[in-house]
Amino acid sequence: MKIYQKLIYKGTLTCISGLHIGDSKDFTDIGGVDSPVVRRKDNSEPYIPGSSLKGKMRCLLEQVAGENANGKCLNINSSVSRLFGGLQNKEIPQQPSRILVRDAFMNRDSADRFKRLESTDMPYTEVKFEDSINRITGVATNPRQQERVPAGAIFDLEFVINVVAPLDAGEEIVRGIRTDLESTLKKGIQLLNDDYLGGSGSRGYGQILIKLDWENTISKTYE
Repeated sequence: MKIYQKLIYKGTLTCISGLHIGDSKDFTDIGGVDSPVVRRKDNSEPYIPGSSLKGKMRCLLEQVAGENANGKCLNINSSVSRLFGGLQNKEIPQQPSRILVRDAFMNRDSADRFKRLESTDMPYTEVKFEDSINRITGVATNPRQQERVPAGAIFDLEFVINVVAPLDAGEEIVRGIRTDLESTLKKGIQLLNDDYLGGSGSRGYGQILIKLDWENTISKTYE
């Protein structure tokens, strides 16, 4: 097998509503939030892990196709497993992933704007207070604070697709593989735009808008 092309897609992800992708925290500081967002360690800016984007897109694509309902991500030689990879099953060998999803960092203009805002509760983020209500007594039973990236924040995106084919593949075969992989990526992005990213989507969190510059896709070839 040979890598014929690397296709690099750049774009942006805009938060339409507050976004929560959580970080682990063993304890809560006095006055701190119960559920913080994941942040970069070098400058404390929130970011979106590539694994969160990739995993949610794959999950949505498999749900629409009715594949891998057991969550085992087996290779069934479908458009989803051809792009995202799949584990070996009894009949088909393991398929490596053909897509690389970079961590998405805050756009510089967006980061500068939110850093200066006095209306945010914490650097770059907001804190939303939530509770669970007992349906019988009407009493709040589980007060908590969720940290969120505010609506309007913009992140820079980069996706890379490896177009891999047999060593003696002709141009038509390579072009067909590229079309298949690219169309799956486009469908995954559309599904994600129509769904949500991160936690608490059913409560309004995580509505996003991804826009990629398809016309200026960078195509790198290798000899």
